[in-house]
Amino acid sequence: MNGAPRTKPKKKRLSSTQRRAEFISKAIEFFAQEGFESSTRNLAKHLGVTQPLLYRYFPSKEDLIKEVYQTVYLNRWQESWDQLLSDRTLPLRDRLQTFYEAYTDAIFNTEWMRIFLFSGLKGVEINRWYVGLVNERILGRIITEFHAEFGQPEGVEISPEELELAWVMHGGIFYYGIRKHIYESPVLADKSLMISNALDVFLKGLRDRNNKD
Repeated sequence: MNGAPRTKPKKKRLSSTQRRAEFISKAIEFFAQEGFESSTRNLAKHLGVTQPLLYRYFPSKEDLIKEVYQTVYLNRWQESWDQLLSDRTLPLRDRLQTFYEAYTDAIFNTEWMRIFLFSGLKGVEINRWYVGLVNERILGRIITEFHAEFGQPEGVEISPEELELAWVMHGGIFYYGIRKHIYESPVLADKSLMISNALDVFLKGLRDRNNKD
């Protein structure tokens, strides 16, 4: 039976805000797979648009990278984590266990980790921005809270040794995620136990160091 030729349904026209969000989402996928070496021409091809159209939304590749950083890293940070880490009504050990379980739930995925590693290899600012965030909002705060629980006066300076101890702990937890999601290597199945062990070693190191002073 012959009938009138079917017409394709018209593709819904996206608003400027929706188109921008779509570009960012696809750019995250692209950078996670290809890294940051590819040109904006290749990126536009992946997005299915022309290079001039891409530049209408993001005047430079660096502008798009900033949006990727905002979406992948800053937007996953929960404001409740700041409150949790500073809540002195709870033992510090309990706060850290709860925080790192929630934090790793947010960052232990392939896109987050591949973008972080690619940005570090190519000197893209994403890596340095995030290291600064970790220093300020996580590790520095943890050591300050340890000083308070340890009974030291308010405002005691964080020593380079203490900060390195914190980085060893944090980096060990992070590398668990790298092994699991990037290398696909066997890891301890119980993530909570891994975090617990890392925190016990870290806090013992801090206590031992401060007991010597």
